[in-house]
Amino acid sequence: MTFRPTLKRPSHSLDEEQTRQVRERLTEEELVIFDILTRPAPELTTAERDAVKQVAKALLTRLRSLLVLNWRQKSAAQSSLKLAIEDTLDTLPAAYDRPLFAQKCTALFEHVYESYPDRATRVFVEAL
Repeated sequence: MTFRPTLKRPSHSLDEEQTRQVRERLTEEELVIFDILTRPAPELTTAERDAVKQVAKALLTRLRSLLVLNWRQKSAAQSSLKLAIEDTLDTLPAAYDRPLFAQKCTALFEHVYESYPDRATRVFVEAL
């Protein structure tokens, strides 16, 4: 009788999205922004993908400081948010032409509007 050790997968193994987070070195929130910026277009080089990751991180940091209490009811807060998105995305690689840039700005604002209804509320929760 031969004994063959079997490796068991830990019950806390990473799912596909968590594996992507680790591989891309992004938090869940950063990964969502990165996906909005890169899907379905444009085609990017590795260096451009890295630049987009930096933009996603910078944007998230900036957004956190702009989300004030009841920001969705305040037109000035919404305008500040839109301008911050445009300003931050202005550092994207040249692969983002003006129409694509405008599309990504709109998509990101819609994402923030839906995902961050209140300053204290986030759809994404950091793991402890």
